[in-house]
Amino acid sequence: MTSKEIADELVAGCRENRAKANLHKLYASDAQSVEAADMGNGRSVTGIAAIEGKHDWWENSMTVHNQTVGGPFAHGDDRFAVTFDVDYTEKATGKRGQMQEVGVYHVADGKIVREEFFYAS
Repeated sequence: MTSKEIADELVAGCRENRAKANLHKLYASDAQSVEAADMGNGRSVTGIAAIEGKHDWWENSMTVHNQTVGGPFAHGDDRFAVTFDVDYTEKATGKRGQMQEVGVYHVADGKIVREEFFYAS
């Protein structure tokens, strides 16, 4: 797949609630996922199983009321960015919040090899 095809499918998957299902299709087996802050297990994980674990944690910890996905925004042939605006409630506390995030995705050999997330402060 080209970087544009990967970017378009990642965004479609996020909008259609199939982001986790897309991991094996779009990501390299040794892809790295890097968060802006430590979410309790460090900032970085490597491999599809570890990235699936991040998705599982989010699904088990948060109720998403609304999510808007913007982009993709291309940067050459090997990177793209996606914006996320999320209205959520933490299941454990009942606290509702809003989050703005930018994901930057690096592509090599037809797969995502690295994703980095940036949060609005």
